Amino acid sequence: MTYVIAEPCIDVQDKACVEECPVDCIAIGENMLYIDPETCVDCGACEPVCPVEAIYYEDDLPPEWSHYAETNARFFRSES
Repeated sequence: MTYVIAEPCIDVQDKACVEECPVDCIAIGENMLYIDPETCVDCGACEPVCPVEAIYYEDDLPPEWSHYAETNARFFRSES
């Protein structure tokens, strides 16, 4: 499992989570941030600093935002 950034981050991109991440697994996209599921160590440091509560543990994603797990992963696949 991993943490996932969901819809509340769109057009906000506060970046406090980037500063907290000990493994640099959060990337800045065009209109939101993304967590790399391959490098996320599930530490949870990013979640409490997000001012818009956009970060969820994958199992805790609200059903309407469940597709963001794939959206985050796809962002990193397309960068390769």
